[in-house]
Amino acid sequence: MRYRIDKMDCPTEERLIRNRLEPMPGIARLDFNLLDRELTVYHRLGDPQPIAAALTALDMAPSLFEVGAPATAVPPALGAKLKGLLIISGLAAVGAEVIAWTTGQEASWPVMALAALSILSAGLPTLKKGWVALKNRTLNIYFLMSLAVAGAVIIGKWPEAAMVVFLFAVAEAIEALSLERARNAIKSLTALAPETAEVRVGDGWQEQPVAGVAVGSRIRVRTGARVPLDARVDSGRAALDQAPITGESLPVDKQAGDALYAGSIVTDGVVEATVTAAAGDSTLARIAAAIQDAQSQRAPTQRFVDQFARYYTPVVVALALLVAVLGPLLFGGTWGAWIYQALVLLVIACPCALVISTPITVVSGLAAAAKHGILIKGGVYLEGGRLLKVVALDKTGTLTQGQPVLTDAAPFGDMPLEQALMIAASLDEHSTHPVAQALVSGWRARQPDAATVPVEDFGVLNGRGVKGSIAGQPWHLGNHRLVEELGICSPALEARLALLENAGKTAIVLCAASGPVALFAVADTVRPESFAAVAALKALHVEPVMLTGDNPATARAIADQLGIQNARGNLMPEDKQTAVAELKSRHGTVGMVGDGVNDAPALARADIGFAMGAAGTATALETADVAIMDDDPRKIADFIRLSRRAGSVLKQNIALALGIKVVFLGLALTGHATLWMAVFADMGASLLVVFNGLRLLGYFPPTAVSASRAPWVVE
Repeated sequence: MRYRIDKMDCPTEERLIRNRLEPMPGIARLDFNLLDRELTVYHRLGDPQPIAAALTALDMAPSLFEVGAPATAVPPALGAKLKGLLIISGLAAVGAEVIAWTTGQEASWPVMALAALSILSAGLPTLKKGWVALKNRTLNIYFLMSLAVAGAVIIGKWPEAAMVVFLFAVAEAIEALSLERARNAIKSLTALAPETAEVRVGDGWQEQPVAGVAVGSRIRVRTGARVPLDARVDSGRAALDQAPITGESLPVDKQAGDALYAGSIVTDGVVEATVTAAAGDSTLARIAAAIQDAQSQRAPTQRFVDQFARYYTPVVVALALLVAVLGPLLFGGTWGAWIYQALVLLVIACPCALVISTPITVVSGLAAAAKHGILIKGGVYLEGGRLLKVVALDKTGTLTQGQPVLTDAAPFGDMPLEQALMIAASLDEHSTHPVAQALVSGWRARQPDAATVPVEDFGVLNGRGVKGSIAGQPWHLGNHRLVEELGICSPALEARLALLENAGKTAIVLCAASGPVALFAVADTVRPESFAAVAALKALHVEPVMLTGDNPATARAIADQLGIQNARGNLMPEDKQTAVAELKSRHGTVGMVGDGVNDAPALARADIGFAMGAAGTATALETADVAIMDDDPRKIADFIRLSRRAGSVLKQNIALALGIKVVFLGLALTGHATLWMAVFADMGASLLVVFNGLRLLGYFPPTAVSASRAPWVVE
């Protein structure tokens, strides 16, 4: 059952609901989304009515909506009515203080009337929540504040009671506005897809709601429009801004066969595409679901803080009772003075600042990461990233481009290199082998206007290469084994081939009837970003390790280019899993970077699994702990920096919350603190930690090292 809880704004209400629902028979789990004021209850009850009744009894104004339904708009934190009541309360509280100070009478009729007006204007919600907390035997800020106000009125401190209520209401409003900022940051990440799509109907185009567009429908997206649904381009060309989905800073060119993501923007061009996913199953929808799930998972620091607060508050309340009872008996003085100090202690006792410090920091970190194409699946991973000692990286598609390209071309004899390349490309044009296609693409890149020549008697030599005749002259193009079979190998050629093969490249020889005339090499090349990615990890004192199923020579060659000391080749998926386990036993916390499918065992074994290029892979979004939406490996180091920053902010917040409490506890015990000072201490600390946590929304580290080396060089 999924409920909208309009009166749930902070962890105080969450604790109240937990205390009421968790002991109920049949309740399995509670998931809270404080930003959207949503509660999801997993239960085994035949009739869920008791859940709604319990929430209503807590005055939480629950409303039920179906699981999977889109979230409704959250009302603004500070409406016109609340603003008016705060103004009235503030003017009345200040008036009561001024009259009491000038006359010296804190219980005169004008003072009491103004104080009562202030309390009734801004304090009724607090007093009502305090009564609910008392009925449910929960020690929260509303109960403690209500008790303090009632106690102040009883001992004749009317002006202070009014000022306490007003300051608390103002602080609550500011805190709600701060949470609204975080809510809007999350909303800006997920509410990007338009509500309508331009759909082909018969011979024309019609605007239709995206919810009703079926998979397989044909849509059109023009310049300046957002893509309404995940789709695949059928015709046209366009440049798209995919930053909302992948975090890429530059537009990406799209043509027939390329994927479009809902929420991306067409900056130039027009495309027609076939819808590949319904509105609720798009990449954007999965990102939104992942962020919502991440908010409901409590981070380790949050679990610690919750446990600490559970014992801290009763201890301080007991201390306040001892002060009220034993103070006048042991140290003398009036009962009223000691009760007043006990009331001050009650206000200071609330751990609101401590409890709210963690979720606001975690949500801000999750939003900042998602904005830059890093989807973190929960606070546990945001916090855990700072502990990483080793990051194991898959080679193919992560550190390299994932497809072979022509890396070397050199003559071996008197034939000009350009002529040899043209002959080789003419032969390989008839082959579908990836190595052959890489050679043809490399030739076309060098000679975009040239054309291949006709080939006769073409034949494929399985496992060795191809053959054919050009202008009546026979040619062979293939690997080292083919040259050996033709009997035209020489020590000089052997040396050249060994040099290429030891570098992890696939060597190709073009042979005429008279012998070899040219050498070529094809290899999977390193991504330009990988150099910066490895350098950034080392700068963070995190050791990069390469794990690949490719042969050890190729693995070593790529690792040497990148400066990776530990490179392991010939690894099957289960071998990668074993390698990750061994790295954990030696170094501690380990991350694994892969594609989310082939590397699934290793990703699962690692403390944090990173899926690269997750925007196009539903499996990666669902299985990875951290999903890098594009293929930029530099974002691994960016994630670690953000994690360390979040950890630092969490420590700052805990130190702020506890430090302020300790100082004012000391002042209260020595009789130097007042009620309004206690409110400032409690709510001031809450606002400090909220604002400090919100700083993460605007934080994202720039990539420290730029790629400076060319991905491949033609000799």
